Amino acid sequence: MERLIVTAAIIESNGRILLAQRKPGGKLALKWEFPGGKLEWGEHPEAGIQREILEELGMEIIPDQVYAVHSVVEGERQLLLIYYLAAPCGFSKPQPLDCNDCCWVHPSELLAFDLAPTDRKVAEKLYADFNNSAHPQD
Repeated sequence: MERLIVTAAIIESNGRILLAQRKPGGKLALKWEFPGGKLEWGEHPEAGIQREILEELGMEIIPDQVYAVHSVVEGERQLLLIYYLAAPCGFSKPQPLDCNDCCWVHPSELLAFDLAPTDRKVAEKLYADFNNSAHPQD
């Protein structure tokens, strides 16, 4: 059995969250996701997510804390997905270098996108957290 560790960034800026669209032709083609990728051997997860975002979107980020962790089994492969809350570093702007497209969306719009399955679960949690913070109980 193969095990892979994947990191993803929930990048927030000015109340919006960055989504990236996967390239056509591959697995989960054209699905939207929180950007990221596989860790290299021996790489720390925070360093890995910074490297992946730089390669995929040409932007520097500052990872903050782990927001969610999911384990997915696909046949003989297990993926451990670690989602970090993150912020852009300085005036860094995303460019779709190794993805089809990218866009900033309000948390209330997340579920309108055709998200990859595990990213949808995280988006549902973000959406719920956003609604709970936007409308606190008395």
